[in-house]
Amino acid sequence: MSVSKSFRWIDGPAPVALGLLATLALPAGQAWADEGVLDTLQMHGFLSQALVITDDNNFFGPSSESDGSLKYTEIGANVSLRPHENVLLAAQVLSRRAGGDGSDARPVLDYGILDYQFLSNQQRTLGVQLGRTKNPFGFYNQTRDVAFTRPSILLPQSIYFDRTRSLALSGDGIAAYMEERIPSGTLRAQLGFGVPQAGDDLSSTLRLDTIPGSLDPRASAIGQIKYEHQGGHFVAAISGADANARFESGSPFLSNGDFYFRPWILSLQYNEENWSLTAEYAWRNSGLENFNNDSVNFDVTGESWYVQYARRFNDNWQWLVRYDSLTSNRDDRDGEAYAASGAGPAHSQFADDITLGLQWSVNPRLMLAAEYHHVDGTGWLPIQDNPDPSETERRWNMLLFQLSLRF
Repeated sequence: MSVSKSFRWIDGPAPVALGLLATLALPAGQAWADEGVLDTLQMHGFLSQALVITDDNNFFGPSSESDGSLKYTEIGANVSLRPHENVLLAAQVLSRRAGGDGSDARPVLDYGILDYQFLSNQQRTLGVQLGRTKNPFGFYNQTRDVAFTRPSILLPQSIYFDRTRSLALSGDGIAAYMEERIPSGTLRAQLGFGVPQAGDDLSSTLRLDTIPGSLDPRASAIGQIKYEHQGGHFVAAISGADANARFESGSPFLSNGDFYFRPWILSLQYNEENWSLTAEYAWRNSGLENFNNDSVNFDVTGESWYVQYARRFNDNWQWLVRYDSLTSNRDDRDGEAYAASGAGPAHSQFADDITLGLQWSVNPRLMLAAEYHHVDGTGWLPIQDNPDPSETERRWNMLLFQLSLRF
């Protein structure tokens, strides 16, 4: 998440306390006397509520029961302040409920940064951010929780996993960024070092939640290079990461071990006045190692891709069609070897999703959306909503309806 000096606000929530820290950077009695500083104060928020209905399997709550699930809610508020021409303070607090037992709905710091630009002119911008930054992962990760920035209610789940979102979402550390404006367009780059978020969703997906112990993040890195041609007519990006965590075992029968995740994402987008064509491909290597039990250790390489066409019409309407494909293990694409090992059903190792979506921007602050998914496979089903994979169905359908507000 890089910002220029013309930056006005960031989509998302933030604790007002961080904004007030800007006063510490100014002499006593002068902090709020400077009217220019007050002019830069920005506070915004958003709220989204969705209804999820499935014929089989559960997604974000008991969606396959009775009238569906209302356990998909996003609420956020943000604040930003520029106490100096080259300094920006910004933060966002997010409360998000996505099925499960609802414990993830407690407000958390989504991002909180001190941004310093040591060079900014007509040709280039160079800066650094300290704090909790949003990871530059593909096209949509940095703003994925704000419905108005998404092309659909759900992002392509093969790349923007909701069931392990904490790992990809943000990190605590330092990030450097640059923006170079060239005659044909704009080149942007960002590189971050720190520790990622390793929440309960990651432990559940790795099946470590049944073992006494804790999964703690370790030093990691993430980066992205993006090129925008002629003001965004064509956009290309490549993202890469080396994310790590350490499992401190509390069981006398299992040693400590390590988790690693090394993805690469190629992103391409072509934009015309009334339509956009987007495609992303991800290559993902992940695994557990150094445990004294070989049944826990693993190393797999998966891949994901999607192609998406969005069409805008009547000024404030948009429809979308997308094909999204996930393969958990390139050496076992149909999951047959996985099933033969007794680890679970074959269809839990892949997912092919055909999506149709419709959005209506009633006004700049209100949006209504509807979406249909036909899915073959359960590779990205949330484990917290489907604790027994053997009870899931391979082919299933999902309807979503969402109301979104921003202020």
